[in-house]
Amino acid sequence: MAIVKEKKAEVINRFKTHAKDTGSAPVQVAVLTAQINGLNDHFKSHKKDHHSRRGMLMLIGKRRRLLEYLQKTDPKKYEETINKLDLRK
Repeated sequence: MAIVKEKKAEVINRFKTHAKDTGSAPVQVAVLTAQINGLNDHFKSHKKDHHSRRGMLMLIGKRRRLLEYLQKTDPKKYEETINKLDLRK
């Protein structure tokens, strides 16, 4: 399930580092997290939607790789991002 444009803009505004930042790792992780949370809500009422579940698993893998990259390059920003998003690790 795609997230609404306004929701995506709100997430980007929370995590951007400068005025035109839309692609830094924390922003990408935040957008992916919003998409994953939306899909989790979708699966509560559509338990047998296995095609979308595969897409969600791919998003989770992408988020995991971005978090690993962020942890290697900027551990402080990594900690800040997972605390803001309330992710475990």
